[in-house]
Amino acid sequence: MDDNLGGLTPEQSRALHTSRQRVIDSIGKNMDLYGITLSIGHLYGSMYFQNEPITLDQMSQTMGMSKTSMSTGMRTLMDLKMIEKVWGKGSRKDFYEVVPDWYQNFTDFFSIKWRKAVESNMTSLEKSLKEIRMLQASDPDNSDLQEITTIDEQKINDALNYYHWLHRLIDAFESGKIFDFIPKEE
Repeated sequence: MDDNLGGLTPEQSRALHTSRQRVIDSIGKNMDLYGITLSIGHLYGSMYFQNEPITLDQMSQTMGMSKTSMSTGMRTLMDLKMIEKVWGKGSRKDFYEVVPDWYQNFTDFFSIKWRKAVESNMTSLEKSLKEIRMLQASDPDNSDLQEITTIDEQKINDALNYYHWLHRLIDAFESGKIFDFIPKEE
């Protein structure tokens, strides 16, 4: 945690620490709901209260985590665009800081996760649709086959329509157009 608390009494420092820890725990639990480990959520929460960039070593010491675990956590947060590597004057070590825009963090996180899922699911659906159409073409006079595969084809097309819509939603998140419909709080 930020040790630059000069001017505070021990009681004030403890109260501030308790308040911050509550937020850090809340961030960790919230991120855990979205598939990010609790420890990485706590890492992000702890970094959120740093008022200047911090090194991997400093964060490892603050969190009481191994450098390997810390490095993995930092990499995860960077992949999610929640922290960024910054230049540290007079040092060859990497410094990291939180991207403080919670709206951007949210949109980046979900865009990354959703886009990956959408592309994977659409690939599977398109492959199945192609197979169903080949099955239909293999025996066009079999009315039972045609009936069953037509129903499946419609279900797959409905799912593909959903994923096309989800692509547009992701685009709205990434472009910021979502905030035209649901404005950010001021």
